[in-house]
Amino acid sequence: MKTYESAIYRSLAGKVVFITGGGSGIGAAYVEAFATQGARVAFADFDETASRQLLAQDGLGEVDFQVCDVRDITMLRKAIASVEERFGRIDVLINNAARDDRHAIADVTPEYWDERHATNLRHQFFATQAVAPGMAQRGGGCIINMSSIGWLRGRPGLICYSTAKAAIYGMTRSLARELGDKGIRVNSLMPGAIRTARQDAMWASNPQGFEAANKEFLDLQMLKFRLDASDCARMALFLASDEARGCTGQNFIVDAGLSIL
Repeated sequence: MKTYESAIYRSLAGKVVFITGGGSGIGAAYVEAFATQGARVAFADFDETASRQLLAQDGLGEVDFQVCDVRDITMLRKAIASVEERFGRIDVLINNAARDDRHAIADVTPEYWDERHATNLRHQFFATQAVAPGMAQRGGGCIINMSSIGWLRGRPGLICYSTAKAAIYGMTRSLARELGDKGIRVNSLMPGAIRTARQDAMWASNPQGFEAANKEFLDLQMLKFRLDASDCARMALFLASDEARGCTGQNFIVDAGLSIL
């Protein structure tokens, strides 16, 4: 478990942070990072096995976990209500849950299209809708929507994912405008090629092999090291802290320069 103590954000101590898709990958890094900063962390994930493994880590402290499939908006609303009931509020919402499954254009059905957007886009709006009244009543809050540089790069095999992630940027701008007078900051975070266990497994099955895929990313990036989930977590800590009090409606890219090419 990383400690994320190179920068201490005192304003995060005691804040209530709710993270969707927090059981593994980038979401798990968010759970660890905010817990290290003294925040009270709650997360939702449909993968109970991975989530329980995360909770068993030494030094994580008391973290609230709920099984939740974010495609089910009723279940998501209940999870958010449960966190608000337990902790009294939600100060920071991180809309992280997503899946970048590959798909060919010819194979996309209306049902698959809808399911992909339910997985990658729809829940971000409804989670925001659910937490906004409480944040407004308390004079403010912070929402971080997870996008991706995939839509900037136009990568093949990701049309549903890329469309959803592009929409998140527009949604973020609109939400920031609508919620700003209530003191609620809304930003999006766009990761690049982030090493996670899932991504490593996917590239290991690539016909060219993991090393070839790894070299391709390094060749395309301006910075010549592979990013991991902690790089996203460090940005999220800043955005959620009072140090970013003037930042809203913006898109923050963490990709080592990959999207510029």
